[in-house]
Amino acid sequence: MCGIIGYTGPRPTAEVLLRGLERLEYRGYDSAGLAILDGGVVRAVKVVGRVERLKERVAVEGPAGGLAGIGHTRWATHGEPSERNAHPHLDCYQRIAVVHNGILENHGELRRWLESEGHRFRSETDTEVLAHLVEHAFEGDLEEAVRAALQRVEGSYAVAVVAAHDPDAVVAARHESPLVVGLGKGENWVASDIPTLSTFTGNMLVLEDGEVASIHPDRVRVRTLDGRGVERPIFRVEWQAERSLKGAFDDYMLKEIHEQPEALGRLLEPLRGPGAPGRAPLGRGARNGSRTLPNGRGTSEAQVAGLRWLPELPTNVDEVWFVACGTAYHAARLAASYTDELADLPSRAELASEFRYGQPRVGPRSLVVVISQSGETADTLGALREAQRLGAPTVAVVNVEGSTIGREADQVLPLRAGDEIAVASTKAFTAQVVAGLLLALRLGQARGVLRPERSGGILEGLRLLPEQVAAMLAVQEARMQELATRWRDRRDLFFIGRGRDLAVAMEGQLKLKEISYLHAEALAGGELKHGTLSLITEGVPVVGLATQPDLAVKMAGNLQETRSRGAEVLVVVGPEAEGVTELAFMSVVLPQGVDPLLRPVLAVVPLQLLAYAVAKGRGLDVDKPRNLAKSVTVE
Repeated sequence: MCGIIGYTGPRPTAEVLLRGLERLEYRGYDSAGLAILDGGVVRAVKVVGRVERLKERVAVEGPAGGLAGIGHTRWATHGEPSERNAHPHLDCYQRIAVVHNGILENHGELRRWLESEGHRFRSETDTEVLAHLVEHAFEGDLEEAVRAALQRVEGSYAVAVVAAHDPDAVVAARHESPLVVGLGKGENWVASDIPTLSTFTGNMLVLEDGEVASIHPDRVRVRTLDGRGVERPIFRVEWQAERSLKGAFDDYMLKEIHEQPEALGRLLEPLRGPGAPGRAPLGRGARNGSRTLPNGRGTSEAQVAGLRWLPELPTNVDEVWFVACGTAYHAARLAASYTDELADLPSRAELASEFRYGQPRVGPRSLVVVISQSGETADTLGALREAQRLGAPTVAVVNVEGSTIGREADQVLPLRAGDEIAVASTKAFTAQVVAGLLLALRLGQARGVLRPERSGGILEGLRLLPEQVAAMLAVQEARMQELATRWRDRRDLFFIGRGRDLAVAMEGQLKLKEISYLHAEALAGGELKHGTLSLITEGVPVVGLATQPDLAVKMAGNLQETRSRGAEVLVVVGPEAEGVTELAFMSVVLPQGVDPLLRPVLAVVPLQLLAYAVAKGRGLDVDKPRNLAKSVTVE
């Protein structure tokens, strides 16, 4: 992995590819390269490091011309990060170039066979096998050679191929790794994802598994691996360029943290009405980010009925599974808690990587909800397909329109959070949490187990939520910067919570360690005495969450245990638990009148700001942390 871009058309090919590679940077990578058809041969330029370095190399070395070309950003999977292992990879005579995402499981066997046939390998990668397979199969038609080569491989792939024999063509194919074709007038593109293509065009078609596209400036033809023609529907994506720019912010992550009120406003627009504000000034009586809010009484039945814009969920189910990876898994834990309470259904959250291989006992009476920001997460897609194979109805919660998971699920709830470019997810997480709550409300209402006054109060709280998040940002940003200055050089940090707060603690520690490279650990408050308390010593930072009223007293006891051992404690608490603040040297008190179900959305905001400030204070690239990819499209 990680990102593919291909182009054929009249524009300067290198410029188009470099622009596409810049757009792919958000996915994470350790090396980059491009190949362009130039003067009857394939010219490849590759570097270890950033696309900016590739631009400098291309400016010096060329290639300048060519009608078609391909580019790639790579995270090392087979072979160390190096120029020889970077993509594109060439055949023996430098007349065919290949870029590839995925993992070829039989590459060792194929490599040995190709070497016995006289092919000479230059790298350690599995991808180079494809270049030599295409060369071996080539008899004058590039598409036929690619189809023949791919019939020999086992594993996952998205590939793009160019060859000197067909100077205006890019041949692309996929199996269990996403690939999208962009359509223009006299020019066409191919890329790993929709956001990258939306830089160039709004008209796209999505390849499905086992399909091969032959892409020329004036036409695109799609066939199956065995040569049967396929008609793929064209869909349109509306893209606003300004949403993908940093604007006044130094980093995409900080921009996306501050976009959360707007993102939640879009998701909740059917409840709030068009044009409802995403930001509001801090109200009177603000202290530690708190303010008094309406309690939701008097919400009309019309508002409750307004949930009908959500997917129609099956009511004849006995259980609900929420399946996801990483940050989305933390949202899934909250969604399961909401569904337990509001829909009166046994609900559980499961890691997608475990669900796929753990013999899940789901069936027609199990609702499976998969959550993925990109809609392309490999393990989550595999879990979705396994659930469908077992007969379970499925719902997808995704942020990227037209993504594979969104297309394949029975129903989809789009987050509408806008482009999220920083690797560390922020606005997508809070949108996922709210989406999980909306689905729980919808299911509880459909099953007739949710009292109107209860759902009405929650809906009123949701309407106010974007403004509350804006207020939290306004008050807590400077305070978290101050705390980050104190904690940025500590070796270990611990996050503790109970119930829903545990999911927030897990998200907080993930944000911190993925961008600051500090060790952080999250655990249930009740587990402290079962081992981790031995690590709490003088000056160790502890973040304690006590936003759930029924668990605040228990959490106070846990925090006292850490404080008595010298820990420096930051607490995030509900207004009824202000006594807990006496155990901390810094506290965040949530606003009055906020339903406990909504508090996780507010509680995570200072933790996002803290993680960002710690990483910035350590001089790190918060948008592109080492070794991590935005969209994990391999297992």
